[in-house]
Amino acid sequence: MSEHQEVAALDSSALDIPVPPRDFGATRRLLIIVLVASIVTPLFFIVGYGYFGYRSRIAESSEVIDRLARVAEEQAVKVLDLNREMSSRLVGMLGTDGDVQILARQEELHRELHAMTERLPQIAAIAIFGRNGDLLASSRGFPAPRVSISDRSDFRTGRRSAAAQIDISLPFRGVVTGADVFNTSTARRDASGRFLGIVSISLQRDYFISFYRELAAQDGALTLGLYRRDGGILVRSPPPRIQPAPTRNLPLVNAIDGAGPHGRIRFESALDGVDKLLAYRQVGTYPLYVTAGIAVSAVTNRWLQQDGLIALATLLPCSGIWILVGFSLRRLKEEQAAWESWRTEVGMRLSAEATARQMRRMGALGNLVANVAHDFNNLLMVVKANMELARRKGFNGLEKEVTAVERASVGAEVLARKLLSVARKQPLRQETTDLSKWLADATSLIKTSLGEDAKLTIFSAPGLWPVYVDATELQAALINIAVNAKDAMPDGGEFAVRCENVQLKHTSGRLKPGEYVVLACSDDGTGMPAAIAQRAFEPLFTTKTTSAGTGLGLAQVAAMCEQAGGTARIDSVPGKGTTIRLFLPRWAGEASDAAASAQSAASAGASSQGSVLLVEDNEEVAAGLAAVLEVFGWDARHELTGDAALKALEEGATFDLILSDIQMPGANNGIDVAEKVRRTWPHQAIALMTGYADELERAKHVGVTILAKPFNIDDLQALLQRVHVSTRLAGAGTELRLS
Repeated sequence: MSEHQEVAALDSSALDIPVPPRDFGATRRLLIIVLVASIVTPLFFIVGYGYFGYRSRIAESSEVIDRLARVAEEQAVKVLDLNREMSSRLVGMLGTDGDVQILARQEELHRELHAMTERLPQIAAIAIFGRNGDLLASSRGFPAPRVSISDRSDFRTGRRSAAAQIDISLPFRGVVTGADVFNTSTARRDASGRFLGIVSISLQRDYFISFYRELAAQDGALTLGLYRRDGGILVRSPPPRIQPAPTRNLPLVNAIDGAGPHGRIRFESALDGVDKLLAYRQVGTYPLYVTAGIAVSAVTNRWLQQDGLIALATLLPCSGIWILVGFSLRRLKEEQAAWESWRTEVGMRLSAEATARQMRRMGALGNLVANVAHDFNNLLMVVKANMELARRKGFNGLEKEVTAVERASVGAEVLARKLLSVARKQPLRQETTDLSKWLADATSLIKTSLGEDAKLTIFSAPGLWPVYVDATELQAALINIAVNAKDAMPDGGEFAVRCENVQLKHTSGRLKPGEYVVLACSDDGTGMPAAIAQRAFEPLFTTKTTSAGTGLGLAQVAAMCEQAGGTARIDSVPGKGTTIRLFLPRWAGEASDAAASAQSAASAGASSQGSVLLVEDNEEVAAGLAAVLEVFGWDARHELTGDAALKALEEGATFDLILSDIQMPGANNGIDVAEKVRRTWPHQAIALMTGYADELERAKHVGVTILAKPFNIDDLQALLQRVHVSTRLAGAGTELRLS
């Protein structure tokens, strides 16, 4: 049995827990049979008569509230349509005028607004607010008082909304009018979409309340109301009986989500504390709903007045049995709810255990991948070192063969980097990156990854912040995303890369508040279901055939973002496409100048003969590096462990450079050696080699040069040149510390 089969068997056995058999339906049916059996034949006809009478009352009441809801909807539509026309007229009249131009026209605007409100009793005031929430003009008076609504939720909502879209606020007492109102606000924007302010029309709640009172014809059992889409209460007649009254009608929101823009529900009212029948309808296309309701108790009382006395005289002897059966049914419902709750809790516990097992498996997989990739990198170091020796010795007639091995080693190095990146152990070569220029340079590579049938669009917002990333890892991430997009668009399509600045004010998932640059990569391909999208970044998870995918592509994307301090998110809709967003933190430090550093090293001239203490536990890697050092004219002494290297130094041996691996057996690894050398021989040049990213942080604190395996021979030569320059400056009385 394979490992995956064993895990599946364990998961299946874990879910196979003993569940006590409960047939609540059979018990409920038995109780109902007992109830029916307690009613004799003559009473059957009375109950039937009473039942149909009651249903008739319910139907009549439902028709009444439906009719009232339609009338209330028509009234609200007229008011809001008029509001929309007025708002459109005002927005058009103001055009793209800013705060200064509107203030200059304040008296003219006041007269116009005042004339509008005089003709319409439902309007308390019309006001024009600037881009910062300052009152610029009002129908209530001239000059307009110094008032700002920048902290009000309706202003903030209007600033975020699109032009010509009406936003409706919750009730409040007007700052200017002092009246009990709710606002309808329309945002003003110029042609470029820049926010210019809002046009606010305050509607009198008393206007609607008076209309609803007349509509209800003084029937105390009827209630009418006007609500926002989110359940926010705008108007209700009569006012809620429960004090303090809730600000939202959540049962209405649930009904809208389940049944659509109109319908009827029966529920326990959180505003009056009674069982109610409620009819609701959407107000045209606006995010508003009118309701008309009636207490079920009122319907029942009216039914009892007509049919109750006849039924009461006949059904009184059976009431005891009915009460007992009803109590049993309620207890049965409670038991069923408790049983279902217990099963839910068991399912949650099993899900948590399965998640924990998955995390342990992924952790073990990451360590395995990292160890394999580390050993693989050591082998690559041997191959690359010997290829460099062959190149410098003129190939000896094997140039084609060595070149072929060199090409293969490049592919092997890419695979090793991908494995280490997925395991979060890839040593990063981070540098300050301007994504606008970087994307321009990477366009051809992305286009090649997409293929000829896909259209590529790249947009970089102006003023992009710099980021601090490993450019090679970022390039690999975009190539992986582009390849996935190509597979999702077999018949071609459009792939867009959009880069812009965002600022998070609150924690969002794993992202802390702060400034980020977001790379959004979107395709219009086949998309993926939610269950697959949730696992898209999981290492080794793939929906492709065995020969077509490794499951490392998107895992590398997530790993790259997280190692840079950000994260990756995926949104996908089957049949419409997928968007992957890369969140990279803004870099606020000084820009790195790797190119200048390399040029400075190269300008030092050819390295002269010196001595190197090579500390490496892998003898094949050490032999290859020693041979390369010999070609460069340097003498190399090899030690297998850090303990042996420290002993050689303590015995008085001196070297121009100590080149040490980090991960080694013994009491002292490479970082320990570097720290002790810094303390005891502060002027000694030392550099470290590693293939693990999690060793880099401690190594950086030591302040030494770090070569990420497998490194290029040119990197080693540049290091030797810097050591040579440092040695010459030290001989001239100037110290240059190698770091």
